Amino acid sequence: MCGNSWYTAPMRRPTRNRLREFLIAGILALVIVWLLSLIWSIARKEEIARNAVKETKAELALLNERREVLEANLAELATPRGQEASLRQTFGVAKPGEEVIIVVPEKETPPPPALPWWRKVLNLIGL
Repeated sequence: MCGNSWYTAPMRRPTRNRLREFLIAGILALVIVWLLSLIWSIARKEEIARNAVKETKAELALLNERREVLEANLAELATPRGQEASLRQTFGVAKPGEEVIIVVPEKETPPPPALPWWRKVLNLIGL
């Protein structure tokens, strides 16, 4: 170019170097994709483990409640009165002279039917 001696035209790289750069870039892209898939897999496994821990804690809480109920039942059965109550419930045992009492609930009476609106108006007027 005329007058601009400081400017030089860019040199073209040989095609062999360009091919090597594309090959390296492709390999690096594949490595990045592979690493991302590994990270995704680890994150998924961590989420599964977290859910399993949550479910196990809930199950443990239920088992602890059940244990408390069973311990209370055992404490009740350790007394003579608890043993007697258990025998009566399970086998229908009664003491000599005891009779069965059946408690019948009181019969409910239905409420009176509602008055029609015109009857309410007549009642207000006094007719």
